[in-house]
Parts: sequence; C-alpha cells; structure tokens
Amino acid sequence: MKNVIFGTGPLGRAVLEQLLKNGETARMVNRSGKMPNVAGNVEVVKADAYDLESAKRAAQGASVVYNCTAPEYSTKAWTTQLPILWGNILKSAVTNNAKLIIGDNLYMYDQAGTGIHEQLPMQSTAGKGKARVVVVQQMLTAHNSGIAQVTFARGADFFGEYATEQSHLGSRVIPALLNGKPAQFVGSLDLPHTMTYIKDFGRAMVMLAAHDEAFGRAWHVPNAPAKTKRQILALLEPMVGRATKVQIMNKLMLQALGLFMPPLREVGEMIYQFEQPYSVDSSQFVAAFGDIHTPLETALQETVAWFRKLA
Repeated sequence: MKNVIFGTGPLGRAVLEQLLKNGETARMVNRSGKMPNVAGNVEVVKADAYDLESAKRAAQGASVVYNCTAPEYSTKAWTTQLPILWGNILKSAVTNNAKLIIGDNLYMYDQAGTGIHEQLPMQSTAGKGKARVVVVQQMLTAHNSGIAQVTFARGADFFGEYATEQSHLGSRVIPALLNGKPAQFVGSLDLPHTMTYIKDFGRAMVMLAAHDEAFGRAWHVPNAPAKTKRQILALLEPMVGRATKVQIMNKLMLQALGLFMPPLREVGEMIYQFEQPYSVDSSQFVAAFGDIHTPLETALQETVAWFRKLA
C-alpha cells in the first residue's frame, strides 16, 4: 500500500478524498479499525500508534505516510503524549523508507498577529504552543540528520466536512444557526481571522508528498483572504435561510463552561488568537506549487450543505 494515513478525523478524510480524486487509494489507520462512509477500495486497519510495533505494522509497505493525528486537546496531553504519538509514526515511516507528511497547526508562533509566515521563530509561551515546538523540532532533527524525509503542512483554524466539535465554525456555529440558535464565537466579531478549509488542507498535504523539494521545512496551506466573524455571518445568513444570532464567549465564560466541558477550558489559553488580527501568509506555497485555496463562499456553501445533510 503506497499511502498510509494515520488518523481518520477531518484531515485524514480530506487527504483520502484528494488521493481518491487522483486515482490513488490509502490504508486508513485508527484505534477502532472502523470508518463509516468510506469507499469500498479503501483499507481501514486497527492500530494503536502509541505502541511502536503496532504503528510499524500499520505502515508496512508504505511509501508515503500522512500524519493526521493528535491527542486530546489539552496542554497535558500534548506535552506528554504528542512526542510519543508523532515519534512512533516517524519511526514507522523510517522503517518503511517512506516519506512523512505532517498535518500541523500554527500554535508554535505565539502571539504573532498579522503576517504569520514560515520564517517566524517558534517561540510560543503557551503550554500547547511549547508542546508543539518540541515535536516539530523532534521531526526536523530526524530530517536534518538524514534519518527521514519530513515536511509539514500548516493550517489555521480549519472548517468543513467532519470538522464538528474541534472547529470554530463547527458544532457551535453552523448547526446552531441551522437550528435557529445563536452561533457561539470566541473573541471579537470584528477582527480578521484566517480560516483553513479542510479540503484545501488535505489537497496541500497530497501535493507536498509529490515534490521532493518540499521536504525539510513547513508550508502554510493556501487560504481564502482573512475575514471577520461578522463578515462570515453575513455570508452564512442566506445559506442557512434565517437571520443569524450570536453569543460571544470571552475568557471568563470559557473558564466557567470549562468546568463542565474541559475542551472549552483549553481554548481559553489560545484566545489571544481571536483578540487581534490573525492573518496567515501562504505566499511561499503559492509561489512553489500554486494557489489551491477554495473561495470562502464556496467553502461555506459546501460546509453548510454537509451539516444540513448530517442533520
């Protein structure tokens, strides 16, 4: 099996979708060995990537390994579990002499504000950002020492199919609006914030795998121009067929709700990203491989249609 994808969440599915469009297929790896709504020619295997031998077996025969995994969304999990998880996936790629494509985020850049580009120093002071720096350096060390071929596709806050609880346009926004409830947003409504469409994220990862010159560094996934939440709501109104209502969750509210919903407590640490303009520069990817971003209105229409069908 040429392509092996660790993780069957939104990003893993987006990578698979692009591979299928390209006439390829993949082995999907998760803990259950189950994956609903998947094509019949796709192999789904059960493995525990926290166990090295299990990860190696799952990647057997791979020439390209896609890492679309993450532990639960918490500083503790990222600090203690992420190095093990990513380390085992790295070793499984090395064992099979396979290229490793990692789906990454932007937490390592800390409070960068506008103009977030790949040359910014990785000097996060947030717990989850520090944890991300550690594993990124772990992967780059392996590449630079000649042990592995590694590259990173870095996305901003993503949205789209299967991106539900973990997306800022997921369960608390689009489905809520479809049901006539207020959208729950974090931070200001009037600051531009780059969002990554999950299908563009998957497409970028597959493209990087095909270019040897892409390895040894990180690339920012092309995105639509940054919009404010108020502008996004204006685009969503005709799509959901009703006037939109909004509830803003500030840091105090996140802390209070976090007593009952721990993931919301964890969001509070990263709220700085929503209290200043947050604009991601993907010009280096565009110059090297082309501008593959989906127009925001199209991406929102497709996302609304998916949530409507899900309901």
